[in-house]
Amino acid sequence: MQGKVIIVTGALGALGRVVAETAQSRGAHIAGIDYAPSQSPPTPERIVMGGVDLSDAAQAKNAVDAAAKHFGRLDALINIAGGFAFETVGDGDIATWQRMHALNVLTALSASRAALPHLAQSKAGRIVNIGAIGALQASSGMGPYAASKAGVHRLTEALANEWKGKVTVNAVLPSIIDTAANRADMPKADFSKWVTPQELAEVILFLASDAASGVTGALIPVGGRV
Repeated sequence: MQGKVIIVTGALGALGRVVAETAQSRGAHIAGIDYAPSQSPPTPERIVMGGVDLSDAAQAKNAVDAAAKHFGRLDALINIAGGFAFETVGDGDIATWQRMHALNVLTALSASRAALPHLAQSKAGRIVNIGAIGALQASSGMGPYAASKAGVHRLTEALANEWKGKVTVNAVLPSIIDTAANRADMPKADFSKWVTPQELAEVILFLASDAASGVTGALIPVGGRV
């Protein structure tokens, strides 16, 4: 990671913070982008841009271009921004499907489209997306979320083929991530079986590293101990 310039979307969330902090601790320069507001002052090693709606292509391009300009280049994009909703198909709302598509697919799509011209100039351009094991076979209540994450899987595969030889594009597929929010939502679950943000960060950063030069178009399950 030493000296690499990495954009982390959803950088203020539970997983995004761990990925950004771990990468920075290993010598990377981090540009965080999030919908949440941020008052974090820029430093030579890190900038955080808050209040950015990445589902909007123009806002995504402005943020990505600003990151590339600040650091002079871009080596990797880690698309963590997203959302979750649990809702059955029959009793749910079409708006939930639209919201999941915007939060999970359009954010990754817009950020990737904005970043690819910069990444193609890197000797080791990388995109890492966040899919979901639950999108491989959706269970009851998972329809809107699983459909959107399946879209992320197909986006990953398509981009990997389109940019083969120029930029690698892969996705990690976590199960339940051990976060405070998930513990509050499922207080009777066995948290020891869940994948931790740090465990997931290690796989993400491997895919963003020089060591993963031969891996593209992969959908890698990271299921913890479930």
